[in-house]
Amino acid sequence: MRRDVFQAIADPTRRAILTLIALQAMTPNALAEHFNTSRQAVSKHIKILTECELIKQEQSGREIYYHLEVKKMKEVAEWLEPFKKMWEDRFNQLDDVLNNLMNNNAQ
Repeated sequence: MRRDVFQAIADPTRRAILTLIALQAMTPNALAEHFNTSRQAVSKHIKILTECELIKQEQSGREIYYHLEVKKMKEVAEWLEPFKKMWEDRFNQLDDVLNNLMNNNAQ
């Protein structure tokens, strides 16, 4: 079953997992240590992230390490970029309105 990337990153725990493995590859047990939840619950989050191709696993001896799938994250970032630009423009316009209001009240 292939899951939607945006549903996957909507969950705060999965975003935290992505943040952790962006810094370094980690085993499921090492990831689970960062959360107040069961190892099984973390494994379910890992499974969803793997199905979305946001992370990949690599076997090293008896351990499985999870790595960030940078190419997929870049695709998400590129899709979001026009929205980021739109919101930055809107916030800049709001700043201008607020500055004008403050200047008019100061006079």
